[in-house]
Amino acid sequence: MKSLDCFHNRSFIVVGLGNPGFKYANHRHNAGFMAVEAISEQLGGIWSLSKHDALTCSTVYSGTELILVKPQTFMNLSGKAVQKIVSYRKLDMKQLIVIHDELDIKFGRVRIKIGGGDGGHRGVRSIADCLRFRDFSRVRIGIGRPPTGVDPEAFVLTSFSPSEKLISNRLVELAVEATKLIVSEGIEYAKSIIHSKENDLSTQDYSG
Repeated sequence: MKSLDCFHNRSFIVVGLGNPGFKYANHRHNAGFMAVEAISEQLGGIWSLSKHDALTCSTVYSGTELILVKPQTFMNLSGKAVQKIVSYRKLDMKQLIVIHDELDIKFGRVRIKIGGGDGGHRGVRSIADCLRFRDFSRVRIGIGRPPTGVDPEAFVLTSFSPSEKLISNRLVELAVEATKLIVSEGIEYAKSIIHSKENDLSTQDYSG
């Protein structure tokens, strides 16, 4: 592998959002953590605790350095860690990709966008507020709205059910694919591929 020092202008910070600790590991709100962990596993990265309130992992994909990040500040303060890393790395904030769960996207879909509102997602809001910048790339993993009578804040802190597990695993794979396409081909191409796929996975049979 090439030295990571040679990738200064070909680097991305890829932040997966979630809450640290074993008890949160499989929660819907930790879908972003799941995605960056999958990227690290695919590319042979090793996680370490940085001085920036985050677990980080540096690896390379398609000739581009990826700095994978799992903030350890808990979700609502995610921006604290991200701001430190962006400042330390001195990268353009357009080289930031944030992967997160999204209540307003149907379970079984992944969507990509740049900027826009936070949709009530406090982790995304924290990053935008701390950076004073909203136009970073976002890979949004659809977890859907909670059942009637279930509070959304409680819902995101539940695990995927056994019947949802195969779909949630495929969702993480799709988020990884989306991230790689943004890095290697650009966000518009990534959107054209990911959004054109039949990725409403809840209609598909993964039992076999």
